Amino acid sequence: MNRSDFQQLAELRIAEAEALLTFAAPMADGAYYIGGYAVECALKACISKLYAAEEWPDKKFVQDCHTHEILTLVKLAELETARSLDSANNPNLKTNWSVVKDWNENSRYERHSLLKAQRLYEAVTHPTDGVLPWLKTHW
Repeated sequence: MNRSDFQQLAELRIAEAEALLTFAAPMADGAYYIGGYAVECALKACISKLYAAEEWPDKKFVQDCHTHEILTLVKLAELETARSLDSANNPNLKTNWSVVKDWNENSRYERHSLLKAQRLYEAVTHPTDGVLPWLKTHW
């Protein structure tokens, strides 16, 4: 997988989440789960940007990148400071990060209300305050 692959997957996963929410009978569980994966893929695109093809990252770093923990990926992408500063300057972005950070891969085993799935989707995609548009400025 490379940076472009992760970027494309982020776009595809959020489109899938949207589709699941727009069915006549919305599928909130899947939309929530897939929506979180869009953020994970975007963060991995940001991490990929840190390394040129000629560089060989530390083995532990590579192993650490094989996680689904959103805040761990923010740290590995070296975006903690930018996220903190931008969230301090934009309360809506801060709120959206607070929604997204709670996602984890175990959500695939949980039930999610339509409202919760819609809230995650909005937190990820909001055009000016969404987590995904913010991440795109860093990938």
